[in-house]
Amino acid sequence: MENHPRFTAMASAAIHAAQSDMAENAHLVPVYATSTFTFDNAQQGMDRFSGTAPGYIYSRFGNPTVTVAENLIATLEAFGIEQEDGSPLPLKALLHSSGQAAMATLFLANVAAGDTVLTHYSLYGGTHEFLFDFLPKFGVKALIADLHQLEQVEQLLQTDHSIKMIHIESPANPSMRCVDIAAICKIAATHSVKVSVDNTFATPYLQQPFRYGADFVYHSTTKFLNGHGTAIGGVLLGKDLPLMQKVNKTAKLLGGCANPFDTFLLIQGIKTLELRMKQHCSNAQRVAEFLDAHAAVAIVNFNGLPTHPDYELSARQMRHPGAVMSFELKNGFDAAVRFIDKLQMCLRAVSLGTLDTLVSHPASMTHSGMKKEDREKAGISDGLIRISVGLESVEDIVRDLAQALS
Repeated sequence: MENHPRFTAMASAAIHAAQSDMAENAHLVPVYATSTFTFDNAQQGMDRFSGTAPGYIYSRFGNPTVTVAENLIATLEAFGIEQEDGSPLPLKALLHSSGQAAMATLFLANVAAGDTVLTHYSLYGGTHEFLFDFLPKFGVKALIADLHQLEQVEQLLQTDHSIKMIHIESPANPSMRCVDIAAICKIAATHSVKVSVDNTFATPYLQQPFRYGADFVYHSTTKFLNGHGTAIGGVLLGKDLPLMQKVNKTAKLLGGCANPFDTFLLIQGIKTLELRMKQHCSNAQRVAEFLDAHAAVAIVNFNGLPTHPDYELSARQMRHPGAVMSFELKNGFDAAVRFIDKLQMCLRAVSLGTLDTLVSHPASMTHSGMKKEDREKAGISDGLIRISVGLESVEDIVRDLAQALS
């Protein structure tokens, strides 16, 4: 991964860092639709398998289209970040078939029986289930704490030496709570504890966790990075390159490899990331202010509103609060169902980060796998609505929301 110092803005890197020297001068990176790669002779095959010679072997192990996407995302996450000696921050990215696959690689490569993962409430439902239902079967414990209480975090790490990793979603799904990444990373480093950050909501355009000391970053590339809802994918990035070689081995054994065609679509989506995010964020701010003033809405969870508890923190570590929010309807579940059913333009769908505005009901959809008591502790009530604000005319978005709330 190169840091491309010739680029002065991330928008340029997003467009021009997606290059391949194997592309026969093709304008766009081709889809290398092949399961395997040939060897010129037996020695070349042996050398590739031993790692003493470059080259591709099998698309589960690596593929040229996938390599371009990995290098592109690594470039964006490291853009403008320098090491202490002034050199560009090197990162290794591993593209996966989904965000969930990238997350599985992250944890299974870094924790083992007897270890503990420290995290917080209000996580993506699939992450919560993986940590609290799946990993315990293999002897790994997950522990929830208020990561805003830095003294409590310090005390936990001092007294519980089984904690090997702190996992953060910032902004979190769907409360939009933010964690002080730099502060957590500073505490964790003194105890040799790794920190991972789910950067899906923010994207590298809005937030770069490696700038604040994170060890790992992962995304569901399905969301804003792709931006068009055309392909599932996930990526895991790390800054410890020797460690990432071991992580790569775990990824290969788990088999959650990326599909070259889906990767091609991802590369095309990333090229417009900055342009899209600017409009997503502009629309979201307007929508949040509209909802915040509506009589049927009890509370809006959007870190771009001064009333949000992490408003100042968000402004400090993010370029903009983002394009996802949740809001609580005063009349609970029935009001939520009526609102969703009355939508005319905004789409009823899970996921987020696409060109169109998507509305979902976390309690019965994305977080339905959680116990009700855990949902409520995370602030996910039966009347909570999550909205990913799209790129339609903001006047049309607000008009549709207004009539659905009436």
